[in-house]
Order: sequence, then structure tokens, then C-alpha cells
Amino acid sequence: MRETISVSLPEEIKTALDSLSEAENRSRSEVVREALRDYIFVRRFRRLRSRMIPLAEEKGIFTDEDVFEQVS
Repeated sequence: MRETISVSLPEEIKTALDSLSEAENRSRSEVVREALRDYIFVRRFRRLRSRMIPLAEEKGIFTDEDVFEQVS
């Protein structure tokens, strides 16, 4: 199900959105939907990461290399 929402934007952001939409031959809605999906993904990832860091540190995992050693 889709729902329409209204969002107010500063002129600078609206202009950038219009330019991007035109350059990519996509609607404003498509660009905004993709941007929101990306934003939500990053926020969820950061929240999960912040919850996992203390657990990893308890096990001596501090770096990407430590993670690689654990999974390989």
C-alpha cells in the first residue's frame, strides 16, 4: 500500500532534488524513496553496530581483521 505524504524542503534542497531527478530521468518521488531507504538502512545499521560493539569487545574483537579471523 502506498501513502502520500507532504514534506517541506528548503529551496536549496528542492533545487538539488529537481536537478538530480532531471539528470537521472527519475521522478522526485523515486529519488526521495531511494534516499529514505538508504537513510533508514544506515540508521538501522549504526544502531545495531552500537549494540554489538560492546559484545564484540568482550570477546576481544576490536578490528575488521579480528572479525575476519573469527569468520574464516
